[in-house]
Amino acid sequence: MRKTVAVLSAGLLGFGCLAEASETDTGKQVFVQEAQPSCTICHALSDAGSEGAIGPDLDELKPTRDQVINAVTSGVGVMPAFADSLSSEQIQAVADYIVKVTASPE
Repeated sequence: MRKTVAVLSAGLLGFGCLAEASETDTGKQVFVQEAQPSCTICHALSDAGSEGAIGPDLDELKPTRDQVINAVTSGVGVMPAFADSLSSEQIQAVADYIVKVTASPE
């Protein structure tokens, strides 16, 4: 019985890692491809391989999730609002992606 519980627990933990990876992939896809214009045109983000220089360098800025959601939803300065072209799920995914890849290692 204990072996079964251990195997089941390990399997469930593995699924959590797969779900997290999938969410990160979704956010990266929004950043690189789905947002139009692409976030890569304006923003530098090393994980995405982008070197945009119009907007802030996200690796340096390390924005919070709320900052990204607000900026993408409403726009900031010359950055357009994406609320009409991206779903709330896409906006949340890109926010989670940016926060994850710019977070300082603990």
